[in-house]
Amino acid sequence: MKWVTYEAGAGARTGVLDGDTVRGLRPGIDLLTLVQGGDGALAEAGETARRAPAEVRPLDDVRLLAPLPRPPSVRDGLCFLDHLRGCYRALGRSPELHPAWSDAPAFYFGNAASVVGPHDPVPVAPGSRMFDLELEVGVVIGRGGRDLHPAAAENHILGYTLFNDWTARDHQLHDLATGIGMGKSKDSALTLGPALVTVDELAEYRLDGRLAIELRATVNDQEITRGRLDQMDWTFGELLAYVSRGVDLAPGDVIGSGTVPGGCLLEHVDTPDLAEFTGWLRPGDVVSLHGQGLGSTRQTVVEGTGVIPLRPRSPKGQA
Repeated sequence: MKWVTYEAGAGARTGVLDGDTVRGLRPGIDLLTLVQGGDGALAEAGETARRAPAEVRPLDDVRLLAPLPRPPSVRDGLCFLDHLRGCYRALGRSPELHPAWSDAPAFYFGNAASVVGPHDPVPVAPGSRMFDLELEVGVVIGRGGRDLHPAAAENHILGYTLFNDWTARDHQLHDLATGIGMGKSKDSALTLGPALVTVDELAEYRLDGRLAIELRATVNDQEITRGRLDQMDWTFGELLAYVSRGVDLAPGDVIGSGTVPGGCLLEHVDTPDLAEFTGWLRPGDVVSLHGQGLGSTRQTVVEGTGVIPLRPRSPKGQA
């Protein structure tokens, strides 16, 4: 099924996409609660949506929210190593990767409070002049677990959704300089949607046991990249196994694949100085992600808020 959270004038509702219509459940039913209730709760709700929905609305008459507007946690992996090599080239670095990248799939924690819907406007991160998109796929955990085995970890996936990890590249340079991981560069917005597509819906796209859906991203309707999910260097099974080492994954947790090679503007920088690149996102730009079986997002970049300055400090030992 393709589960959605939508707004039709009377608060958020949960429903199932059925072609060009949404088959809605009664008010007060939350998709995250259904996910946390296990396979039985979600399956029963799905049958209700199919056979006896509380309402049926044309898709064009509703506003789709993120399917999970506030997931328990968000992590983002880096499973396409050619994306990293492309970023290194743009930064003037050697594309040769440190051996650590072959030891385990890297990931960081995203901001679950910054999740936005698939058609919501996205403000530029405060103070950023180098705002970027990232074309990714997120998995949603359906069955919790800890210390998962790579060969079985994908059995814990309930479904998939498009995932746009909006990034302020200028802020990222500051984050990298501190050496403690991603901070304000990844903090302003994170798109999920348009739907949570359950694993069974995507069976036709399986190739040699891996999900081989085609993905692409456009800016102002101009394609910037096209790729396939099965090109990941680290599989979702391996990523989930690593993420779950010594910690519990919970139903509703969202974990991103990392960016499809070429699926961000940083990889297309053609100037020696990143700040001189004219292709960064600006208010009015329209960004879309597309995935076979997953649907599409389409969002307009809008003006962000101003920056409230901090008290300036001098490095220790300097005047």
